[in-house]
Amino acid sequence: MNKTESLQEFYQHKFAAVPDTLQQDLGHFNVFRMEDCIVDGKMTIQYSRRDFYKISLVRGHNLFHYADKTVEVKGSTLIFFNPQVPYSWESLSGDNAGYFCIFKEAFFTSANRGNIHDLPMMMPGGIPSYVLNKTQDKEVALLYKKMLSEINSDYVYKYDLLRSYLTEIIHYALKMQPSEALYQHADAKTRITSVFTELLERQFPIESPGQRFALRSANDFAKQLAVHVNHLNRAIRDTTGKTTTAHIAERLTSEAKALLKHTSWNVAEISYALGFEEPAHFNNFFKKQTNITPGAFRIV
Repeated sequence: MNKTESLQEFYQHKFAAVPDTLQQDLGHFNVFRMEDCIVDGKMTIQYSRRDFYKISLVRGHNLFHYADKTVEVKGSTLIFFNPQVPYSWESLSGDNAGYFCIFKEAFFTSANRGNIHDLPMMMPGGIPSYVLNKTQDKEVALLYKKMLSEINSDYVYKYDLLRSYLTEIIHYALKMQPSEALYQHADAKTRITSVFTELLERQFPIESPGQRFALRSANDFAKQLAVHVNHLNRAIRDTTGKTTTAHIAERLTSEAKALLKHTSWNVAEISYALGFEEPAHFNNFFKKQTNITPGAFRIV
């Protein structure tokens, strides 16, 4: 897996130049037409995590590799990418078009009450992609066109307006979800579960064989959260119907699949990075979770 791509690296790769104000602008925002960002005649991006958020309106036939999942989409798709999840995108039709915007968390939070991590499309296990019909495509594309017009204007408050367009795109996607899917912390149990999930996700993705998954047990998380382990286990089980251990095992399995699929690391290196003392322990764990050995999964 490639290391996390920074904003500087994004600009250097796409345009061979970095904006002069990038270092000073912690709340960076920019918007592009997809056709203007073709590198070496290709519309493919490498599998890695980025240190910025990205929202894309993509048209055509594409493959999205998102964490350990691969999604094939045709037509128009609105898709949300966040710094916690590695991804790549591969064009299958060669005639793709669309728009995308990139931004740092500070750009969104500077004028919004909510935390961007709490948005359903940005949460672990949330829905990151939304298939659009022709009418929806036209409406979302119009917002991107307004962004492109505004980003090059001399209007003093243009970033306030750009933030409004960004928020409108997010709400457009939220309105496409059933109302019961819009998550709110109803009580202390759901808050604990949310913080546990965020703490679990912070440890991923594993980007080098020397990086290790450290919080491996319910006790480890309870200490970090300053709660009794029984209280943590009960909150997570009551909220999700699954144990703390099951959540950790599922996330470990997901990361193991991604590493086996997208890196050339050997099984021993993956085993070490995921916190297993011996490759045999990792083999047994993976086979218990998936009914297949790591080596067999890699060649499927």
